[in-house]
Amino acid sequence: MGVAVDWFFFVFAGLAAIWLAYLSFTETFQVGWWGIPFAIAFWVLLAYLVLPRLHRILTTIYVPDYFIGRARTSDGLLGDPINLAFLGEGAQIEQSLREAGWTKADPVTLRSSWRIITSTITKRSYHEAPVSPLFLFGRQQDFAYQQEVDGNPAQRHHVRFWKCPDDWLLPGGRRVDWLAAGTFDTRVGLSLFTLQVTHKIDADTDIERDHIVATVTDADTRVTVDVIADFSTGYHARNGGGDSITTDGDLPVVDVRALAETAS
Repeated sequence: MGVAVDWFFFVFAGLAAIWLAYLSFTETFQVGWWGIPFAIAFWVLLAYLVLPRLHRILTTIYVPDYFIGRARTSDGLLGDPINLAFLGEGAQIEQSLREAGWTKADPVTLRSSWRIITSTITKRSYHEAPVSPLFLFGRQQDFAYQQEVDGNPAQRHHVRFWKCPDDWLLPGGRRVDWLAAGTFDTRVGLSLFTLQVTHKIDADTDIERDHIVATVTDADTRVTVDVIADFSTGYHARNGGGDSITTDGDLPVVDVRALAETAS
């Protein structure tokens, strides 16, 4: 009974949001120049309330709730590919990234969100700019690191990390401690699926995956890599922002456990 009630209010909220957006849209054409703020309000309602609510309803129905090698957005859409695995503790991973010139991303707050907006508009550097939350194992990333390109916060290498649940195994039975998703932001644009302002990524996610591996292994020879070839079928798809993504399906397993003696 409780589940049915939850679903009723879940769907009702979605329909109410659609109706509110419709009213805002129709009123836009009846108020002259005042229609401009109404149009902006319509876009805000559509992008940040209506479409996300619809996606949550639909993806709850059709997106599998188990590991398929993809992260998910907060709206339930399939996000970036999981293209890296790590062995070791979180502190060891962070140490290897810092040694390789990566910077830890700030958490998403009103202050950090406003700062990345102003930094992007003015093209001022923000090395610790936040990354949007993606979800795996039912929770958002534990931490994320990035490398800004030429002092432009609109372009950056970045990678998100999730701690694997205890006793959890990859498909095929292999044990890893962490999974990660690395992609390269090329510019700021609008999401194809929600119309929200977001970073657009480079389609060839394998280039970013290999860049991450190269930086950490070049920075410390104690870091080793073993590649699970054809971990997934190579595919072309789209991420949660509607950007094209491609991968050959290989999964590098990066071992940072040798850094235990100096990890803090």
